[in-house]
Amino acid sequence: MDDSLRQDKADMPREKLLKFGASSLSDVELLALFLRTGCRNTNVMAFAQNLLHQFGSISRLLSADYSQFKDVKGIGSAKYTQLNAIAELARRYYYSRGVEELTLKGPDSVRDFIQSQLTTAEREIFMVIFLDNQHRVIKHCPMFSGTLNHVEVHPREIVREAMKSNAAALILAHNHPSGRAEPSKADRVITERIVKACLFMEIRVLDHLVIGRGEYVSFAERGWI
Repeated sequence: MDDSLRQDKADMPREKLLKFGASSLSDVELLALFLRTGCRNTNVMAFAQNLLHQFGSISRLLSADYSQFKDVKGIGSAKYTQLNAIAELARRYYYSRGVEELTLKGPDSVRDFIQSQLTTAEREIFMVIFLDNQHRVIKHCPMFSGTLNHVEVHPREIVREAMKSNAAALILAHNHPSGRAEPSKADRVITERIVKACLFMEIRVLDHLVIGRGEYVSFAERGWI
């Protein structure tokens, strides 16, 4: 076999994954594996590259709705359902593992879990993770749901749920469907109110994560909590 052909085969995503593991693949290579075929006059690798270039990131590509593909060559209902299924499979994977397991691996895993649950939501959702005095997760749930750019949050309900769950600490999280994760003044005000309400009941708020598209802001990292 010609050396160049042998090298080309070794560099194919499937062979690369089997030899070095999935983490060795680029976004383009992973996407090409799922798409399996390209479109007319475009091989699958070039097709995957074009899609990522057009949408800007894996996150934006997988969260796009069908109408956003109307001018994309090579994307019909079949490939759109493939992309949609990838996103949903990833979300269910994180959910099925449970945030309990992820918490034990550190804050990065908690952030990844929260991002998997909130990044593609089309309206603001406020989630709370309840922890015991060893910072082990008791449960997690979306407590409040709002509109595209607003969600009404009630600190007393969070404290009530924390007391019911016998929680000693909380992690707060909500998303910005607009894509920008930078907290608003209202985000900081409501966080202060929740912290004060929880402090009165000796419940500690460890962090508040604001999730955008491909970005996040941690109140704890910024020294705001």
